[in-house]
Amino acid sequence: MNNNFKWGRKEALSCRKQTTIICRSSKSLSSKGGRKKASSSSSSSSVHEQLQQLRSLTNSTAVNKTSIIVDASRYIEELKDKVDKMNQETATSSQASTSSQNPLPMVTVETLEKGFLINVFLEKNCPGLLVSILEIFEELGLDVLEARVSCEESFKLEAIGGENEGNVECIDAQMVKQAVMQAIRKWGENSHQE
Repeated sequence: MNNNFKWGRKEALSCRKQTTIICRSSKSLSSKGGRKKASSSSSSSSVHEQLQQLRSLTNSTAVNKTSIIVDASRYIEELKDKVDKMNQETATSSQASTSSQNPLPMVTVETLEKGFLINVFLEKNCPGLLVSILEIFEELGLDVLEARVSCEESFKLEAIGGENEGNVECIDAQMVKQAVMQAIRKWGENSHQE
């Protein structure tokens, strides 16, 4: 019996160790579960806070999560529509300002001792305009004595036109200016038709 007792004692000790190990394991499991619950409730409150922020940003009166998200997506669609509308208005206004800026020419004509100093400036390059202006000079009976022309990004003409000696008609600066403006208008109409 003595042997049984000793064996029983070893068994009891071994049982006690297993119980201790089992108890420690269950404590660590329960503490891990507690951590999971704590982090779960922490992330849950974080999600809840974010939903409340989303709700306030979108002026939503919804209470549940799904409704808040639906309201937010509607709000985003409304914002997209507003942006599209603003882009269209901007494009329309820039086209209107571009068409209103489409070159209003600056034309000045000064009377010189024997002829005129003619300056023409347009903000954009105008292919063919120089020819139209020179044709008007011919019609008026003006000879180009000197000229500087730039047609790269804008159109600039500075010319000194002298009256033909055979020209009986008396020309003044206002007539020259009106004729140049008319040539520019005709050129503009022809260039838009092409």
